[in-house]
Amino acid sequence: MANNKKEKIGSIYYDKKDNRFRCTYYITDKDTLVETRKSKSFLTEQEAKDFLTNIQCQKGSELYIKNNGIPLNQLLRNLAERKLDSNTIKEGQYTRLLYSIQNIEKSPMAYKSIEEISSTEIQEYLNTLKNYSESTIKKISGLLKQAFSYSLNKGYINKNPMIDTIRPKSTKQEKIVRALTLEEQQAFTNYLMQIPRSDEPFKVAYLIEMYLGLRIGEVLALKNSDIDLQKNLIRVNRTLTIDKNKKIIMGDSTKTYAGTREVPIPDFIKNEIISQMKSANNNKEHLLFVDSKNNYMNPKNANRLLKHTLKMMGIENVSTHSLRHTYGTRCIEAGMRAVALQRLMGHRDISITLNNYTSVFNKYKEAELEKVNSYYLNNNIFDNTNLPLLEDFETKNETMEDFEIE
Repeated sequence: MANNKKEKIGSIYYDKKDNRFRCTYYITDKDTLVETRKSKSFLTEQEAKDFLTNIQCQKGSELYIKNNGIPLNQLLRNLAERKLDSNTIKEGQYTRLLYSIQNIEKSPMAYKSIEEISSTEIQEYLNTLKNYSESTIKKISGLLKQAFSYSLNKGYINKNPMIDTIRPKSTKQEKIVRALTLEEQQAFTNYLMQIPRSDEPFKVAYLIEMYLGLRIGEVLALKNSDIDLQKNLIRVNRTLTIDKNKKIIMGDSTKTYAGTREVPIPDFIKNEIISQMKSANNNKEHLLFVDSKNNYMNPKNANRLLKHTLKMMGIENVSTHSLRHTYGTRCIEAGMRAVALQRLMGHRDISITLNNYTSVFNKYKEAELEKVNSYYLNNNIFDNTNLPLLEDFETKNETMEDFEIE
């Protein structure tokens, strides 16, 4: 049965008394379904229009959308808000989504109504992103796909213009996170073990990253209660993140669901961790690491100070993530299987582990294959006494090149 109740939308007008633009709109109580008229003032007419559009978009007002359309940027922001409200993304992820939306808003296309945007306009915009990283291009293209698919499903548009577009390939060289060499790791470890914590506030944080493989946000979120000295391990169950106002907050989980894990403590840094724990007794939430004002440490400061210290040691192109990567690299070099490393690193999928450490695994592939060949020989799987020698192939006018396939 059709709902004949007249849909209330709202309006915008100039309030001479307050010298501001005022927007009236209606909010429906989700329990009583009673509509309440509200009002809000703005400095500019455009701000008022954007606000009213966002309200109607949230309500799914078909009448308003039919008469006024939905600007692409408003739809993108609304979809991000919905994800945050439904708890499908965290505030840190929401903030990163806004970065991508702000990039789209650099294009005039962002302020056009979605039904007016053509595939040509989208393609021209996407092509301007070629100098960005592959990851950035992928995120922006994904946002646009979601927005137009949503609009098609809601009936706001008749055709999805993203179908005719091609995601461009980045011209930017992919940034590779490198691990410290054994010599660099030895030098940096000696430096950290000798310098007082008062002179190097992130001393123990760097050691934990380098020898337990934690992310810097996970390290700076550690509390005394996360350290089990009897079992000699650290329990990782949360990370520092940012809220939608870009303020550092304590997250209620790790970066991924697989990030919750237990990691053994190497004996040679155990005393350093114990010393850090003692100083944490009077800290906020008994955190191992706080700043001079007893607030959360900023991971960016840890990265900046690390780069400064290593540069003085003649070590370049290293970040805090490089310390975690160093741990993973040493584990592989020691013969650890990928599935074990995946759990220690907190990767949600083993493919991430394999992709991140492809070069390291390849380095040891030949040695592993030699083990297989030796196994064949030792178990007499084939008789190598009758195998032809290389010189047997080199007849009168024939060489090994003659056997190559064009």
